[in-house]
Amino acid sequence: MENKSFSIREASEGDIETIFNFICELADYEKLRSDVTATVPVLRESLFVKKQAEVIIAEEQGIPVGFALYFHNFSTFKGRACLYLEDIYVNPEHRGKGYGKRLFAALAKIAVERECERFDWSVLDWNKPSIEFYKSLGAIPMDEWTVYRLSGDALRKVAGN
Repeated sequence: MENKSFSIREASEGDIETIFNFICELADYEKLRSDVTATVPVLRESLFVKKQAEVIIAEEQGIPVGFALYFHNFSTFKGRACLYLEDIYVNPEHRGKGYGKRLFAALAKIAVERECERFDWSVLDWNKPSIEFYKSLGAIPMDEWTVYRLSGDALRKVAGN
């Protein structure tokens, strides 16, 4: 059933507070709120000045109810860009309405239009509802890969600083 009161649009700089609030709500859900060091000015610069990532906003009757933040990475083996979903979030009171699926469909459409080779994201191991949702879309876990990260002092040390 089509919900005509629901829409998805590209975020604009005027959405920066909304985006920040969604990030904080997601961090609370993932029990990672203490990891959030982003600020509204940092996000504004990263998203709208440096254009390091893009955001789409899900709305119900013109009110933001969710978002997805994504960027491009690259497959050297395929020689093409890929779409990487950093975060997707729908307010708890709006879940179960198909909005997450519609956000994924919008991202998949962007990936296809931009001739991306694939569409990737990560999920916390304990987040069973999201894992089941992703599997219902036909997504497959990349169990043979392990994500590694350099940050903070380790990153600066490798950089020679």
